Amino acid sequence: MKFLVRLILLTAAIFIVSYFFPSLVKVDSISTAFVAALLLALINSFIRPLVYVLALPFRLLTFGLITLVINGAMLFLVSAIFPEFKVMGWWQAVLAAVLISFTSSVLNQLAEDEKD
Repeated sequence: MKFLVRLILLTAAIFIVSYFFPSLVKVDSISTAFVAALLLALINSFIRPLVYVLALPFRLLTFGLITLVINGAMLFLVSAIFPEFKVMGWWQAVLAAVLISFTSSVLNQLAEDEKD
């Protein structure tokens, strides 16, 4: 149940970012945002941990800033797998990943506050 709630909130975050920043991410419908959120959740569960381990030396050298690039790469990978979800470019993917992460965090915090 918690996974489904977080998936719905991630869907909302993707849709909100695509609505307010259409030059970064293009999503045509809420169902497209849901599939993109599902793919992003799967990629973040299986591929991102491996990339984090491989990028550990770079994370140490850049004091963790490479994490922003890794998150952008995961979003760009979703765009490559699912053509209906369009990221306009590499640096746009990094910025969109930051905005989606921030929006998702705010929505998750609001959902937890409502639950209490």
